[in-house]
Amino acid sequence: MGVIPGVPLIRTLLTAVPDDLTTPDSAEVLDLPAPNEGEEGTADVASAASTAVARWYAVQVASSCEKKVKATLEQRAVTLGVSNRILEIEIPQTPAVKVKKDGSRQSTEEKVFPGYVLVRMVLDEDTMMAVRSTPNVINFVGAEDRRATGKARGHIKPRPLSRSEVDRIFKRAAEKKTVVKVDLTEGDQILVTAGPFKDFQGEVIEVSGERNKLKALLSIFGRETPVELEFSQISKQS
Repeated sequence: MGVIPGVPLIRTLLTAVPDDLTTPDSAEVLDLPAPNEGEEGTADVASAASTAVARWYAVQVASSCEKKVKATLEQRAVTLGVSNRILEIEIPQTPAVKVKKDGSRQSTEEKVFPGYVLVRMVLDEDTMMAVRSTPNVINFVGAEDRRATGKARGHIKPRPLSRSEVDRIFKRAAEKKTVVKVDLTEGDQILVTAGPFKDFQGEVIEVSGERNKLKALLSIFGRETPVELEFSQISKQS
């Protein structure tokens, strides 16, 4: 059984989690009505007790479709009668400021894990179907059950996040550290608008988005000198 390929952003959040989910560290036990004997679709859950476990799961979605998936899945949970088992759908985000080409700034939000939504749910046949059949959902993040031949792709078994992973994700979102995003690439011309090099012009030679900084060549005393600047200190020249 291996980790599903193609999910590098979220893979580091997953740790080994026991298959027995009856006493998980991040679970919430819910009292749910026991299934009626003989009802269609209850075969896979008939062995479950009248209490069920709610865990957080990561779901991979199509690029830029996180909000659309969240809204659609919330509606589908009600329509399909599983809203008592699909409890929360979250897109962890932090505040961000986008610096446009004209130097103006726009407040926005930066997704902590682009391409993923987190769902707190009781995992059973009905809730898995509701999530997987939602438009723009790719699959749960989890482990792949290899087929006997070893060639064809197997079924993905959703893996719950542990409490430490869940706490880490939401703590990062709650820190509210503003991210500055700049529409800049190497070779762009900039004007320094603040700091000791204010009113100097230069050329971008390196952009470090994760640090909210860039390096630019500024002409100082007739010499091209590399200088590190904050995104908030510059504006892009047309």
